[in-house]
Amino acid sequence: MAFWNIAYKSKWVTIDQLRLAVKTESNPFGDITPEEFEQITGQEF
Repeated sequence: MAFWNIAYKSKWVTIDQLRLAVKTESNPFGDITPEEFEQITGQEF
């Protein structure tokens, strides 16, 4: 999660790109959980 937190805060990735890194049923190989997405962005997944 630390990498994605830095990447988002440094504007290396947009919020839409970060959504692609979330582990879901359709993306079982994601790197972060929906809860971690919310911690990083402050927005609901």
